[in-house]
Amino acid sequence: MGSIIIVLHAPKEREIESVKQVWHLAFEPGFIVYSCIVMLFVIILVIKFEKPYGQTNMLIYIGICSLMGSLTVMCIKALGIAIKLTFTGMNQFIYAQTWFFAVVAALCCLMQLNYLNKALDIFNTAVVSPVYYVMFTLFTIFASMIMFKDWDSQNATQIISEICGFFVILSGTLLLHMTKDTSDTSNSEQPILSETELQNP
Repeated sequence: MGSIIIVLHAPKEREIESVKQVWHLAFEPGFIVYSCIVMLFVIILVIKFEKPYGQTNMLIYIGICSLMGSLTVMCIKALGIAIKLTFTGMNQFIYAQTWFFAVVAALCCLMQLNYLNKALDIFNTAVVSPVYYVMFTLFTIFASMIMFKDWDSQNATQIISEICGFFVILSGTLLLHMTKDTSDTSNSEQPILSETELQNP
């Protein structure tokens, strides 16, 4: 339901005429600051928190995946625009910027998949998937808002509706966690019968 609300009130994509236009958007001060903050947090999580807390706290791995994922989506979006413009007759692969986005997208994807696999190997998939979905969605929307200035063309009602949609997703994830925790607790409280008790009910 939350995803439907977000999609229905999503902003219209701005018209992009060249990959160079995306390049200028990526190197505006706002997105440069966001990218630096993301890389700083990723480095801190990898160096300071991965070894001592990665095996016990899934937010370490999921945080790295989600932060890198927001940059991945921006690069993939730039590549998608380049491919679309190329098919219309304006070849964008003659520009170095297109290949830069491709290389960054590949590196971010590799790092993202690496830490996502680590999280799935250690923690329950039923827990990792929804938490990753929420964090990935949050950072991607935030990155898109900064880079493409998506909310400039929206009114207050549309923005509030998108925020409500996100909170619906977040509430569903928290409810899923609460239900799972309750189930785990009830299972752990069940008495374990000895072999003698099983043979003599």
